[in-house]
Amino acid sequence: MTATTSPRPRRRTGGLGRPTGRDVVSGFVTGLFSIPEGMAYASIGNFSAPLGLWSGIVPTIVGSMFTRTVLMVTTLTSAIALTSQSVLKGAGLDPGDLGAVATLTVMVGVVMLVMGLLKLGSVMSYVSTAVMTGFTTGIALQIIAGVIHDATGYSPQSSNTVGKIVDAVANIDQWQLASVLVSAATIGVWVVVRFIKPIRSLATLVALLVVTVPVALLGLDVEYVSDIATIPRALPPLSLPDIAAIPALMTGAVAVALVALAQAAGISAAVGNPDGTRSDASKDFTAQGLANIAGGFFSALPTGGSMSRTGVATSAGARTRWSGIFAGLWLALIVLLVGPFAGYIPMPVIGGLMFVIGGELVAGRWDDIVLVFRTSALSAAALVVTFAATTALPLQQAIFIGAGLSIILSVVALSRTGRILEVVRQGDGWIVENPPQSLPSHRTTVLHYTGGSIFAEVNRLQEDWPLVKGTTDAAIVLSMRGSPMVPSATFLKALDQIVADLRAEGISLVLCGVPPKFAELLTHTGRLTHLGPENVVIETPRLAESLETAYARAETLRTEARNEASRDPKGA
Repeated sequence: MTATTSPRPRRRTGGLGRPTGRDVVSGFVTGLFSIPEGMAYASIGNFSAPLGLWSGIVPTIVGSMFTRTVLMVTTLTSAIALTSQSVLKGAGLDPGDLGAVATLTVMVGVVMLVMGLLKLGSVMSYVSTAVMTGFTTGIALQIIAGVIHDATGYSPQSSNTVGKIVDAVANIDQWQLASVLVSAATIGVWVVVRFIKPIRSLATLVALLVVTVPVALLGLDVEYVSDIATIPRALPPLSLPDIAAIPALMTGAVAVALVALAQAAGISAAVGNPDGTRSDASKDFTAQGLANIAGGFFSALPTGGSMSRTGVATSAGARTRWSGIFAGLWLALIVLLVGPFAGYIPMPVIGGLMFVIGGELVAGRWDDIVLVFRTSALSAAALVVTFAATTALPLQQAIFIGAGLSIILSVVALSRTGRILEVVRQGDGWIVENPPQSLPSHRTTVLHYTGGSIFAEVNRLQEDWPLVKGTTDAAIVLSMRGSPMVPSATFLKALDQIVADLRAEGISLVLCGVPPKFAELLTHTGRLTHLGPENVVIETPRLAESLETAYARAETLRTEARNEASRDPKGA
């Protein structure tokens, strides 16, 4: 009797789903946060402050509609603002030229969209946990360092993230008491509310309102949102790209896109989907591409996944992608109806809540940090180097360093998987043992190769290969079943040398369990003729079938060689 199983239901991953009350609230909090943070980020890039507001409306709504990391908020970030400024400056364009800004934003969107449609998001799968943990932790520290002035009233002079924190601590005597008390009160209210279970998810909003109202009414001597710029009571105006600026911005658009996509990858690694579905980096690329293309026509700067605003949304109780949609809608409504009133929000309140959010992001990665340090010294080194690069270098450079480290880690890990083992017949089956140091005479020895056939493992495999000098009346079956067999000229040259050494000693070699693609490679490179087509046995669905066939073939070759030697002992 054959057991049957019903197919497992597929988890739904598309559609907007149904919004929840928490999404409405978290969207409101995120939209409110977008006013000071968006304006501040635009200002640090020497852009007009209202552009930071517009970057949180159309791009945020469109990005949330299509992203597969459902809680990710697509908007302007400090890294994107600074990179965009650098790109425009390098192209000889004015950050105040709305046509040039629109061109850059749309071009960044096109790059993202193309990468998404080409399924290049799968490349992010090769970024190791160690590298991604170092990167996201560095971004979280950047968030904290970026609001030191807001929280303390002191502006660190260092350009390095860690240096800003050290500078601030060293000059604690220059902190403004009023700013420190307001930010500390904000953190304190947030902590207290987090202990009250019924309103725990509203901690961010409660802290914002509870501290803002009395500070604004008392008129404390701290910086307010209105001190950054006047909030216009208007929806995003239309803007048209400047076609003439396209050639000068082509390379820069790719750089900005990579910065934004790397930040988004950090978010998908740090913030899981509440519904249990998996993120899809390629879909996220596509979503951010559409967000930028649409935003470019509505006066938005280039945008991407924002770690800080995603942290605000999740801290405020976001449950679905509707949270991001509501964030954009709420921001538009707040700006249109009561925009100037948002100017009363104290910047130390924003600073205090950013401290909380940055701390939450680090705490969320703590288990991964511990895991990486317990895994290996190499992984720990990769985490530390990526973290240092993220906090000390321009983000686009840190991204390339992290990607390079991931490639090195992958190659090193794969090279260590390469091994030669002996497979010995026992009863009706086979067992695996360590290979002999010298190849035994008067029998066929079965060896099994495990690895990826990459160049880095060849030396190690040659060390494991049995010595054949002085061996007589012998044959080797080399099993390759289960190996990915990555095309490698170095590996093929090593195989040539093995065949030559064996033939010099009169020893036959039969390959078995050969993946079809590797067999095609042997044919294409002429190695199949060199080995002999009859001595290459393709892998079959039945386990050990190709091994048995190859073993019989090796025994036949060994017998033929022995008989030939006995008929012509002088030639032997």
